[in-house]
Amino acid sequence: MASPKGAVHIGSAWIQKRIKLRPQKRGIHLVTDEILRHLPEIKKFSVGLCHVQILHTSASLSLNENWDPNVRVDMETMLNKIVPENLPYKHCAEGPDDMPAHVKACFLGSSLTVPITDGRLHVGTWQGIWLCEHRDEAGARKLVVTLNGCPRDGPTPNSPLSPLASTNSSR
Repeated sequence: MASPKGAVHIGSAWIQKRIKLRPQKRGIHLVTDEILRHLPEIKKFSVGLCHVQILHTSASLSLNENWDPNVRVDMETMLNKIVPENLPYKHCAEGPDDMPAHVKACFLGSSLTVPITDGRLHVGTWQGIWLCEHRDEAGARKLVVTLNGCPRDGPTPNSPLSPLASTNSSR
């Protein structure tokens, strides 16, 4: 299908990776740098989106304070006050922290979408990605990260960014 006369077709690229975060104790953990270590390809995007999905129902993700660790401590304290473990939950087969973990994960959410600008996450000065670990004895947490956007140099048929999804203006 041809582009309308005068229209500019900008190519796009897609990358999707599974990332395993190191196990964390219960609490709120800043994981931005850990995630970015797995995503050197982000530098190849001039503009786009980074979507991060956690593949668990008892942990969550949030975009919040990246400077003062006391904010993360206070958040964990507040979550425990809002969703106490000592309620008579019906789902208790996996331990007393499991059902409250599911509730906390619903409150905070399982995914984030962050803009990419000039090869970097476009977050505020004091923002970072949090892993909110709601279980006492959790293992490594798995993420699926999807990058979508315009490559800095434009896609080519041999683009390392995603040859199948990339397009170019000659089509």
